[in-house]
Amino acid sequence: MMTTLKRPYRVNKSGAFEISARGFDVLHNPRINKGTAFASEERKALALAGLLPSAVLTIEQQTERAYELLRKQSGDLAKNRFLSALRDRNETLFFHLLGAHVVEMLPVIYTPTVGLAIQQYSHQYCRPRGIFLSIDHPEEIEEALRNAEADADDVNLIVATDAEAILGIGDWGVGGIDICVGKLDVYTVAAGIDPSRTIPVMLDVGTDRQSLLDDPLYLGYRHPRVRGEQYHAFIDKYISTALRLYPNALLHWEDFSAVNARWILNRYRSRICTFNDDIQGTGAIVVAAVMAALKISGRRMLDQRIVIFGSGTAGCGVADLIRTAMMSDGLTAEAAARRFWCVGRHGLLVEDMADLRDFQRPYARPAAEVAAWRRSGDRNVSLEEVVREIQPTILIGSSGIASAFTESIVREMAKGTPRPIILPLSNPTALAEAVPADLVRWSDGKALIATGSPFDPAIHNGVTYTIAQANNAMLFPGLGLGAIVSRARLISDGMFMAAARTIAGMVDASQIGASILPAVANVREVSVRVAIAVAEQATSEGLARVNPPDLETAIREAMWEPRYRHVKAV
Repeated sequence: MMTTLKRPYRVNKSGAFEISARGFDVLHNPRINKGTAFASEERKALALAGLLPSAVLTIEQQTERAYELLRKQSGDLAKNRFLSALRDRNETLFFHLLGAHVVEMLPVIYTPTVGLAIQQYSHQYCRPRGIFLSIDHPEEIEEALRNAEADADDVNLIVATDAEAILGIGDWGVGGIDICVGKLDVYTVAAGIDPSRTIPVMLDVGTDRQSLLDDPLYLGYRHPRVRGEQYHAFIDKYISTALRLYPNALLHWEDFSAVNARWILNRYRSRICTFNDDIQGTGAIVVAAVMAALKISGRRMLDQRIVIFGSGTAGCGVADLIRTAMMSDGLTAEAAARRFWCVGRHGLLVEDMADLRDFQRPYARPAAEVAAWRRSGDRNVSLEEVVREIQPTILIGSSGIASAFTESIVREMAKGTPRPIILPLSNPTALAEAVPADLVRWSDGKALIATGSPFDPAIHNGVTYTIAQANNAMLFPGLGLGAIVSRARLISDGMFMAAARTIAGMVDASQIGASILPAVANVREVSVRVAIAVAEQATSEGLARVNPPDLETAIREAMWEPRYRHVKAV
């Protein structure tokens, strides 16, 4: 039986594309186009004679040539634009190139380079990708989503943002569509999510960045961000419409403000298959890093004293999942929360602060506990004072404040624990709370380190220390794949914990200086293992609607590979 699509092609039972287009219309469809890889018989049938050079190349040869051109680009932003243009011509070749050089390509298509692309979006705009929904026209949501040209069963995954809190660079309005595109590219490269079954969505609710509002070339709706009841109604309508049109889709949320991210997650996580990667994905990959580090140090999760510097959405999301891990080790929720000292922009979170958010309250310390602690003038308790007072075993940064983990803070921490766990997670690289080479030197090689962005190995006393990257790309693709294959009704905390345990279990840290997380080069196999664990957990919790008899085979068969299909003229 044919799979009939609303798109300008269909896929027959043998997996070939069937298409009525001819000539340049074939070459201008990036999903169909093979360029110089079209076989002679295809060229004749599709009216391509004379439109291509005579040589017929393999995809490997095309990839080699594309990589040579890529390496000639000056800087990562230029490489990002080159790759975007390549995808506009030939999507399969684009993904084949990414997969062939995954370690080099991930920072170019995703963090940190995507942040530069977002800031330049309106001035370097070439071709639209994704669906743009405006809060000024909610009546167009259904029409816009239908324009994705997909039937109800054809969409597995939708990534959406309103771009208020992008990658530590803040509100960048309509340019945020690039974070959704980049995220979906990572899903495909890392876990084989078929790009034809995904949709990036920009929820354009305005921007509060004055430079964008004043820019005559800005491509988004030119008004301050809409908030409150109108915003909530817009989000509700987007969700209800998306799931009515594409009922099997997993909804992924990206780079919302702390308030909106929590509101959406709390409202929908127990009702639909959805998650927020900034809150839950970040939390889970950090839990994986902590679990692996504790295995090296021989310590227990429930004994840790944890300081989190940067207590917004991401920081408290990390705390939430580590707290869950502590609870699985036997602590109550309240006792586990007492193992955290969270520091925000106004200092240590204390119960009598007037501006505490709901998600911060479980981690606020009693005022009496810190009454005698030192303060700087009329400010609250600083990070350095917290470290001095409690001698933490784990220090986590999600603040976006570069160099916040100073030498004095690290040396003070190292005095109180034999193997301090230090995780400066802020992206991009320039905003990291510390440089790993400094952390290794200040702790005399004792620190167990993971960062949010890639860093070169550090050498200390003749030992090379490989720096783990706590990159969400190691977790969310496999999570999504497992949820899709099992047709999970919800994404539970248990599924995130299963993913974290799996990643931590893949680390061989017997060698001094070894990374505490798997290498990004192995992201494809990591995603398979995570997907298996997530699907098994979904089944054990009664959340799976599909239970394949051979789960690993089902997962591997579900993974799309960037290989050319035969194209048949009809």
